[in-house]
Amino acid sequence: MEKSHADHVIEHFEKNAAWAKERSHFFESLCAAEFHWFFVQGVDAIRNEYYVPGASSLLNGIEASLRVTIAQVTGAEPGKPLDELSPYRVLSNKLIVNASDIGMPVSALAFPGESDFLKKLTTSKPDRLDVEIVRQRNNICHGNIFEFINRDLGPENSFFTPESLRPLAYTLLEVSRVWAGELGKFRRSKSLLHYD
Repeated sequence: MEKSHADHVIEHFEKNAAWAKERSHFFESLCAAEFHWFFVQGVDAIRNEYYVPGASSLLNGIEASLRVTIAQVTGAEPGKPLDELSPYRVLSNKLIVNASDIGMPVSALAFPGESDFLKKLTTSKPDRLDVEIVRQRNNICHGNIFEFINRDLGPENSFFTPESLRPLAYTLLEVSRVWAGELGKFRRSKSLLHYD
């Protein structure tokens, strides 16, 4: 007998109950389906050991949360929903600086130990240094996984497996958790939530 949609939904939530609190953090902090699903699906993928799509999903969630929130604060007509985002404003040092300029808590995007995060944001070409979240987004979302190739057995025996991304995936989970909490506070202060 074929499963109904409701059966699939119930099965999904039963399967993911172990990390329900982690998932709920993103729903409750962000309250924005335009981007909170990237984080939730990232959690689901990583907890199921799908590190490549999990890391990509979290990076896309960070990018989408920045882009949507900036658009809502700076350009959206009050009471009118966003229809689209600029295809040119993607995750970059400049986008993070734009977010900072409107008061978004961008320091929450710093990786653990990235004490020069704010300094990197002020660098410019030709000496520009991307902050780690931007560097990882550019690499992972464009298929550049070469820094994760295992070369322990020499160049002739080098290899890549998704598990090579596990440390990055868990770092991204922590950065995303902190970011969602701080961004949620900012969005509440701007009345950008989808519920009262």
